[in-house]
Amino acid sequence: MSTAADIHPMAPAHLPPYVAGADGSDFLMSFMVVFLIAVILGLGVAYFTLHALPEKMAHRSNAVQLQLISVLAMLALFTHNNLFWVAALVLAAFRPPDFITPLNSIAQSLRNLAGGPRRDEAPAPTAEKEG
Repeated sequence: MSTAADIHPMAPAHLPPYVAGADGSDFLMSFMVVFLIAVILGLGVAYFTLHALPEKMAHRSNAVQLQLISVLAMLALFTHNNLFWVAALVLAAFRPPDFITPLNSIAQSLRNLAGGPRRDEAPAPTAEKEG
């Protein structure tokens, strides 16, 4: 406990709370250290959450598109090239057209016209000639 006799005669009667005490305790510095660590951790979480946005968007699409988006997002993370991240975001936002289904339908129609086996049927066994 400090008494009035311990205070220097030229010191003001009231000191602001941010002034360090004579015992070395500094509340403002302790608060700023905790605040700075919290801000750095918060910014890191926000950065990685934003960085994972294309992958979260792509979970409703097909597996090939998800893999491509994941690769682009990882390239963007490790190379710090934002073009990869933008490409992953655009690819996740728009569903690519399905070219395989119409081509399979055309192939099945041509197979039916040619008299070949249908896709859902097993191919007919062929008789092998002996001799």
